[in-house]
Formats: sequence, C-alpha cells, structure tokens
Amino acid sequence: MRGILWTILGLWLGGLWVAAGANTFSLTDGTSLTGDVISYNDNGVVFRLDLDKYSERVPWTKFSQDTLKELSKNPKIRPLAEPFIETPPVQRTKKVEIKTLNETSRLQLPPRVSLFGALFSSPVGLVALMLIYAANLFAGYEIAVVRSRPLAMVMGLAVVLPILGPLIFLVMPVPAPAPEAATMQPVTASQTFAVPGSGQPVAAGIQIVEASWQGKPGEAPGAHGVEPQIFQRGQFTFNRRFFETKFSGFFPVIRRETEKNLVLSIKTGRANMIVERITRITTNEMHVQTAMAGAKQEVMVPFAEIIEVQLKPKTA
Repeated sequence: MRGILWTILGLWLGGLWVAAGANTFSLTDGTSLTGDVISYNDNGVVFRLDLDKYSERVPWTKFSQDTLKELSKNPKIRPLAEPFIETPPVQRTKKVEIKTLNETSRLQLPPRVSLFGALFSSPVGLVALMLIYAANLFAGYEIAVVRSRPLAMVMGLAVVLPILGPLIFLVMPVPAPAPEAATMQPVTASQTFAVPGSGQPVAAGIQIVEASWQGKPGEAPGAHGVEPQIFQRGQFTFNRRFFETKFSGFFPVIRRETEKNLVLSIKTGRANMIVERITRITTNEMHVQTAMAGAKQEVMVPFAEIIEVQLKPKTA
C-alpha cells in the first residue's frame, strides 16, 4: 500500500516539475522541444525532457531565431548562440526634403574689355606696361652693343617701335669685320706715305709695315715716336685671341721695356677705362686692372660690350 502511495506522489511531483520548470524551444522545421537545458557546447544543446528522459544534441542551426534569442539571455550560453542570431538590416533614415532655398548674394563680374584696355584701366596694368617698355629700351641697348649697330639708331627705333624695333636689329646679320691685316686707318686717295729710309712718297693704300711702337733696329725702346692705334668694333672681332695676340705685353705683372710707355684704353657702352694690366681672360670676358677713384681695382669686361680699343703713348 505504501509503494502505491509513493508512486502516485512521484508522478504528481513530476507533473508539477513539467508544468512549472520546463521550457518550450521551437525549431526551424516547425517542431518544438519542451524541457530544460542540461548541456551545451559548440555543437549544440542537450535537453532533459522528463525525469529520466533526455534528447539528442540539437545543433545550433536548427533553432529558430526566437529560441536563439531566448537562449542568449543566459550569460553562459550567449557566446555560443550569438553567432547564429541574424542581425536585422539597418534602417535608413528618410531624407529631409528642402522645401525652400535661401537666396544668396553673388559677386558681380566686371565687364569684359580687351587686354590692352584692361592694362590701361588699372594701376597694376600701367606698372606692367612701364616695366615692359623699360625692358624694351634695355634690350635695344644690349642689341646695339652686341650686334655692332649705332646706339642712337637702335634706341630711337626702340622708343618709337617698342619690341619690334629691337627685334629687327636682332635678326639682322652682324657686319663682317675687316681683315686683321688692315690695322691702319683708311686713307683717302690724295694721301701718300713715305717709306722709312727711302725718302720717296708711296701711293695711297694699305701698307703692311712693322708697328710704330717697335722702333727701328738698334734704337733704344721709346726713342721712336709712337702713333696711336685704334681698333673699333665692326673692323675687328674682340675675343680672347685678339687680346692675346695684339696685347700680350699687358698680361705680365712686370711689363717689357717696349710696352712701358704705352697706354691701353678700352671703351665700352658704360665707361672708358685705362688698363694697367690684363689679369685674367676667358672665352667671353676678361678681367683688367684699372685705377678708379685713386685706387687700383679689378674690373670684369665682357667682349660683347667693348666698342673701341686704343693703344697710345703715355703722355708726360
């Protein structure tokens, strides 16, 4: 009799457990399980269906989303269930429609004018024109020096016809220099020369004789009168060979006896200087020692700026 009573009591308690503690878990195939979770791992969950009955391990992929969310409420199960919970799509916010546009003030563009009109109508343009005009005059001066043209002619044309005037002289060929053998000044048909030692006049023409400052054989240096020698641009080409050939006596620190009483004068577009010694010389320029303001200075003289070279006797 007691055994029957204990059996009835156990069945009644089991019914109470099922009714009070068991949970229902839905699956993806439409079925469900009622019981308690007693074991779980990466492969799934095992449920206790009754006091002495257990389910097989149910994989995580077979649980519905609601069941996974319910299981994830347990802190211990959450790391295993969350990877299988689908994330709801992000809802985009609706764009706010702009009903009215605020009017803004805009800058007014200046009226369109020609290039020259714009240059003359602003202070910056006038300054730019003045700089261009000054550069045009400077270009005319440089072209006149380099191309061996009359300075007044080139500068005058640059004043009247800016830019185009200097370009005309720039493209014109340089006048051919006279042969270096003709170092004497041109003479007229009525002039005659006397050959030293003969006493007979000779007809006018280019005579190639020894330089006047060399003197006669047997004479002391400086005993014979020296005539000035003038070398002008256009008749001679001023370059390194010219000065090394004709004025070799002005390179040494101590001059020879034959050049002590001679003065070398070089005229450029900027100054007229008396050269005491040629200190250095390159392909395009030379450095000369000259006396300025009572002191000796070394000045750089470009060959392109030389207009005239004179070799004359030193005055007492």
